[in-house]
Amino acid sequence: MRFVLDAEQKMFGETLHKLLAEAGTAEAIRVWGGGETGPGRALWASVAEAGVFALAVPEEHGGAGPLPVELVTAMEVLGRHAVPGPVVETLAAAELLARSGAGAAAEWLPRIAEGEALVSLALPPAVPYALDAGAAGLVLVADGAVRAGTAEKRPVAEPLDPARRLFRVTPGEALAEGDAARAATGAAYDFGVLMCAAQQVGLGRALLDVSVEYAKTRKQFGRPIGEFQAIKHHLAGALVELEFARPLLFGAALAYGTPEFARDVSAAKVAASDASYKAAKVALQVHGAIGYTDEYDPSLWIRKARALHSAWGSPAEHRARVAAAI
Repeated sequence: MRFVLDAEQKMFGETLHKLLAEAGTAEAIRVWGGGETGPGRALWASVAEAGVFALAVPEEHGGAGPLPVELVTAMEVLGRHAVPGPVVETLAAAELLARSGAGAAAEWLPRIAEGEALVSLALPPAVPYALDAGAAGLVLVADGAVRAGTAEKRPVAEPLDPARRLFRVTPGEALAEGDAARAATGAAYDFGVLMCAAQQVGLGRALLDVSVEYAKTRKQFGRPIGEFQAIKHHLAGALVELEFARPLLFGAALAYGTPEFARDVSAAKVAASDASYKAAKVALQVHGAIGYTDEYDPSLWIRKARALHSAWGSPAEHRARVAAAI
């Protein structure tokens, strides 16, 4: 099957890419982990103004969605620029609140749509920690019921990616319970998996692009290293994996609302995790020691790819889901 975005969807993605490219995200990523969220929140405001968060919020709460294809388009771009903060978690929380019937939905969904609210979310056991809970205005825990959560003051460990701090959360007051809450928990998990996979595909593409450009300019034995067959093969292998992941990603977006959605998002997540991790390894091999240095911007993307590899479920867990579904 051939998946082709229409002209409006393409323009949306291109506009968002241009906006973030002009703003630059590397410095916001660096300071986010240290608690300085101002530059990251400025990026969020720009993304919200472009309408991204509204795509996850139902119209009755001030949004325009949920529109999964458009959201995947946007998340691919946000992944490409490694926008910091609990973006995936906020979008998944919108799905959780909208489906659970929680009274808090009327307060928080309009704020999510406007980009005003950063929401963190834990869905144990699959998502045991809440990302960036210290910077979030609302922390949710969905463990069969939907509950408000209280995060510990310190992250669980020093993060590999400085812009991804994970916190333990204590569940508190129940905001929604019963069958609707349980169904909403599963739907929010699948939605978050899809958004994370889109983020990974965009991240992998950014790493491939910067590696190709570096291979054109870095010289060895008087020739650009991109002329050597070994380098070409590594780059081509990363491209193939990313190109195979993308149709699975959009296929899963089109399956939203169908019984096949859970299976398809897991298939997309496996492919996206493997492809982005492959792109990160190739980027490190192509760049050599400079790829390790904190001062070199692509190192932030490389570390994020490793951190996202098992976020929202490991490839092994998602392979098991696909196998069980077929």
